[in-house]
Amino acid sequence: MIQQGKVFKLTAKGADGEPCGRIGIGLRDAAREGRRWADSRAGRRRRRRCGRRSIGSGPGRGGAVTLAEFVEEYLELHQAEPVTIAKLRWLLGKATSTLGEKRIADLSPKDVYAWRLTVPEGHRFEATQALRKVLNRAVAWGVLDFNPAKRGVPNPQRRPKEKRPFESWAQIEAIAARLGPVYGPMVIFGAATGLRPSELFGLEQHDVDRELGVVYVQRAYANGRIKNTKTRLSTRAVPLQAKAVEALDRLPASVNPILFPNARGGRIDFRVFGRRHWRPAQVFAGIEPIRGLYDLRHTYATFALRAGVPVFAVSRFIGSSIAMIDRHYGHLARDSREHAVALLDALALERAVDAAWTSNRSCANALSDSDSKLYRRRTHRRVDARWTPRLVLVAPTDNERS
Repeated sequence: MIQQGKVFKLTAKGADGEPCGRIGIGLRDAAREGRRWADSRAGRRRRRRCGRRSIGSGPGRGGAVTLAEFVEEYLELHQAEPVTIAKLRWLLGKATSTLGEKRIADLSPKDVYAWRLTVPEGHRFEATQALRKVLNRAVAWGVLDFNPAKRGVPNPQRRPKEKRPFESWAQIEAIAARLGPVYGPMVIFGAATGLRPSELFGLEQHDVDRELGVVYVQRAYANGRIKNTKTRLSTRAVPLQAKAVEALDRLPASVNPILFPNARGGRIDFRVFGRRHWRPAQVFAGIEPIRGLYDLRHTYATFALRAGVPVFAVSRFIGSSIAMIDRHYGHLARDSREHAVALLDALALERAVDAAWTSNRSCANALSDSDSKLYRRRTHRRVDARWTPRLVLVAPTDNERS
């Protein structure tokens, strides 16, 4: 029977006849993780490597393993999409190329801090986050007592790239006119719904509900395969504005279940479409600078914010968080800021209130200077969220008349 805190030798032996290593058992959960690893394919292969120690599960007992070895074990056990694993491996390669031969127990915050400064600024945040993720697993498995990539190692996010939305629908229409009967409407539909390119390519005919006026985003197509949407928020229903409906009406009649098929009837490849169709169409239309496919999504968010659509609604429609909307798109909504300033000026100088906050034209009493009673019952009024341009004048009080 293995007790907590006990160190025992592995029964498997190498070519020299010696055990391949030791495993230290710490907490009960850590012991369970250690046994799972030992029974895995990676654990069996490690035991076959003569002279290499297995990753321990007790605090500080697996420090003999190097960072490169632990990263390899982590990637083999990590459950994610193949494209995600590939990107994670590429990011972690920046750490293992410098710190890979260092024993994980000897890895200090100073080492990580110095390494981080050698990573190009464009990938510094993501590479550090990837290393933190791996070392978090080392802490959870009891290999380390703390995460050296977090303690004393700040990792501020890089400044987001400037978004380049299209300036008008006329620009998008000019590009669509060069893209043919399927690709043209698809581009307009993308700008009118804010879908990611992978979500646009994954749409099927039954995803469009004309009666309810929505399109359901339930899948994505990327790297030659159908997959789930990017995040939990990405599975959503997006309302169809008039531009989107007009784009659907332009599509030729087809029995193909794919809403926007390529010339052969299959799904559109992101890179092929961008190289052969999207970029040449912009060059012919005289668009400067050349936009990417994702800029259709940026265009939708920008137009929506300028139209006064609440940030919460925009975040739901494009499948992103409110913080992301504010960080990436909020500064582009110049008209929304002007509208807010106009409302505040009207309230302060003209004592007028936008009728969007009231359902009917009515007179309201101005606020009095007297203190409200503690148990005074509040009155509730209906709220009209349509942002109508009508104004309601606030009737002055008797004190103001005098």
